[in-house]
Amino acid sequence: MRFSSCYIPTLKESPAEAEVVSHKLLLRAGMMRRLTSGVYIYLPLGLKAIDKVSKVIREEMRAAGFQELLMPMVQPADLWKESGRWEHYGKELLRFKDRNDRECCLGPTHEEVITDMVRGEVRSYRQLPVRLYQIQTKFRDEIRPRFGLMRGREFIMKDAYSFDADAAGAEHSYKVMHEAYNRIFRRLGIAFKSVEADNGSIGGSFSHEFMVLADTGEDMIVFCNECDFAANVELVQDAGRCPRCGGDVSLKRGIEVGHVFMLGLKYSEAMHAAFLDENGHERLMIMGCYGIGVSRIIAAAIEQNHDADGIVFPPAIAPMDCILLNLDPHNAAVTEKAEELYGALRGMGLDVLYDDREERPGVKFKDADLLGAPMQLVLGARSVAGRVVECKDRHSGEKGALSLDDFASAFLNWRDNVREGWGHVTEACGK
Repeated sequence: MRFSSCYIPTLKESPAEAEVVSHKLLLRAGMMRRLTSGVYIYLPLGLKAIDKVSKVIREEMRAAGFQELLMPMVQPADLWKESGRWEHYGKELLRFKDRNDRECCLGPTHEEVITDMVRGEVRSYRQLPVRLYQIQTKFRDEIRPRFGLMRGREFIMKDAYSFDADAAGAEHSYKVMHEAYNRIFRRLGIAFKSVEADNGSIGGSFSHEFMVLADTGEDMIVFCNECDFAANVELVQDAGRCPRCGGDVSLKRGIEVGHVFMLGLKYSEAMHAAFLDENGHERLMIMGCYGIGVSRIIAAAIEQNHDADGIVFPPAIAPMDCILLNLDPHNAAVTEKAEELYGALRGMGLDVLYDDREERPGVKFKDADLLGAPMQLVLGARSVAGRVVECKDRHSGEKGALSLDDFASAFLNWRDNVREGWGHVTEACGK
């Protein structure tokens, strides 16, 4: 990507509407724009970050045995009335009528839709388990949308659903997904905890939240310093001792980015999702559901990873792997070498943003830090004369120089060091 031909409308100042760091920086970095309250347009770089997160999720969903589908955002009221949630869900469910006066809603979640589909197809235990997921736009009519992507009305979510013949199978599906979530968040390079949680409006027998650790988090979590226990603080009566082993605990703030639920029979009973077992007896399917806030992950990652100059994206989330700055586009020798490096980096399979704009070096440096690419390469007349390209690790701030005569080898070694520097986050990850 050439900066001169990309739509990246960066801002020098934070808009007045922005409250938290991620909201300010996503607007300043030209990655999103507000359409109306709690509803945002994802601009090209913001969408690339979402696509990076979605790619990791899809890979781990496939590895866990889940297949992707796509369900409608508009849902008929009849299904929600059948499950009992039409009244229970409250005003966050945006209800409306179509031209034929049929009641509908915009889907905040898809338990009813998936249960209706599966009950119409699955007849025998031989067809179970069924494991499906989607990445879909959701809508919840929040009474007070705020903090940008942290608590919007429209958002992108991965939701998965499992249907099993018995409790053992359902618990296995839950465990498979719990482990997949741990792999996803580790791969994304964000520090997180898996905590025992309340089921809320989804219902079910038990659940776990996945919390990105950040000082700006709305939730308080408690975790043991001696065992792997972690829970939402509301579920712990004595926040000073671990209820499992009696050990000392610590408190941290977190941002919920994922939630896994053991639903049990909540929806299959209400909507009669049944099958015939090996003896020909009718039994109800046992369900689980599993959500990840895809767009919220972008905001949470920034809340955890930023500095005074801008975003510090983990490599797996960054919309570009590297930004290449041409400090003197009017210098033929510099531009020729910059074009050569741009081609070489793309040939390595990297997402590169080449800043070829006719702007002052100071503007380019500020935008490079603001956008948060993990790696920065800087080329000017002095560096070309010295047969080097200057480099900067956005995460550590360390600067250096790479030989232009052996660029490919030097760059790949440096890239590996940059990625290794993100390994520390796994130390904070829950089991």
